[in-house]
Order: sequence, then structure tokens, then C-alpha cells
Amino acid sequence: MKTFKLSPSSFSFLYEGCKHCFYLNVVHNIKQPSMPLPGVFSIMASLQKNHYDGMRTELIHPGIPSGLVSHGEKFVKSKIIKSSRYDSSCYISGRFDIAATFDNGSYGVIDFKTGNPKEESNQLYKRQLSAYAFALENPELGALNMSPVSKIGLIYFPPLKTIHRANDKMLYETGIHWYELEYNDKDFLRFIDEVLNILDKPTPPNPSPDCLWCNYVNQIKTIKK
Repeated sequence: MKTFKLSPSSFSFLYEGCKHCFYLNVVHNIKQPSMPLPGVFSIMASLQKNHYDGMRTELIHPGIPSGLVSHGEKFVKSKIIKSSRYDSSCYISGRFDIAATFDNGSYGVIDFKTGNPKEESNQLYKRQLSAYAFALENPELGALNMSPVSKIGLIYFPPLKTIHRANDKMLYETGIHWYELEYNDKDFLRFIDEVLNILDKPTPPNPSPDCLWCNYVNQIKTIKK
């Protein structure tokens, strides 16, 4: 019996994009090549998190319940998740952007995105944020515990076509959009059951026909033959 470490970030585009690559990543620690994140985006993300640290949530966006941004970039780790259908088990481990403590005693998990909201992407991010929420409500002993989680969502910062000059500085404007997602722990566990169905097998599923990395590897194999 194996216990797999699952990263919330892998539940969005990696899992949906190619389950073959997802299997290799989790089971064999073979990762898809990736380009380093441009430094400007890392700086922007850090500025956003520092700016909102300790801020009242209703000041960020009126659609967010009243509360306080209480945690930024914290690691979560869930208890072991077992399934009656499979021999393998798993646990969630990762780091969220920010979390809020609402005035009603519940909590929220929020992720920052630079760009315009897209419905398809939002539903993929739902898995990622649900994983953070589940880990916070069902933590490993000694891990961060925030329960119940009543809200998960995304804050988008789409660039606007506006630039201002202030003395020797150029200021770029962005919009701010709150996109709430639905968190249901039972739905998330059904998704985890689907994941374990893949990971419990001795071999990975077939590559996705749209996976650029798998197609590249297959072309290399063809050339070598």
C-alpha cells in the first residue's frame, strides 16, 4: 500500500491536461519541464500579499464577507485520506496565497491571479482551493487548522489600458474582480477517489493527445528508432 503526497496546484492544469504526466509526477516524481516564472510576476505576487496582509476583507472587494486577512503564504498538510475502494491512500500538502478569518468565526481561502477571469480556468482552480480548504479543516496533527472554511475564491487583477506618470514613476492600473467558487468537502473527496483510481494502478494512463510534452517525447522516440 502506498501513500501519495498530492499538491493542490497539480489538480488544475496538470491533472486536467494530461493524466499520464500527472501519474508520473506523483508516483515517480518525474515532472514536466517548466519555464521559470518571470521575475516581474514574483515581485507583483509578493507586493499583493504584503499589501493585503492584515487588511479588512470587505475593503479588498465588497463581495467578500467581512473579516480580516489573517494568514499569508502558509503551508497546509492534511491527515491521511483513505478510500474503501483502493489500497493506496494520500494526503494534501501545499501552500496557499492568503486566508481570511471572517467575523462570523468561519474562514476563507483566496488565491491571486494576474489576468482576466476565464470560466474554464476558474473551475480548474476550484479543485486547488478545495484542496487547501480540506487540508485546513482536516489537518495532520500539528498542522495549520482553520475550520470551518465557508468561502473559497479568486481575486483577479486584469491589466487596464491605462498608465499614469507620477513624478519619476510610471504607474500601471489593474482592475480587481472577486470570483467566488463553491467548496463542498464531499465533492472534493469524490474527486480524490477519482485521483486514487488512477494512482493505484501499476502503470500510467495513456498520454493525452493534446499534451505537448508527451508528443515531444514520442517524436524523440520515433527519431531514435
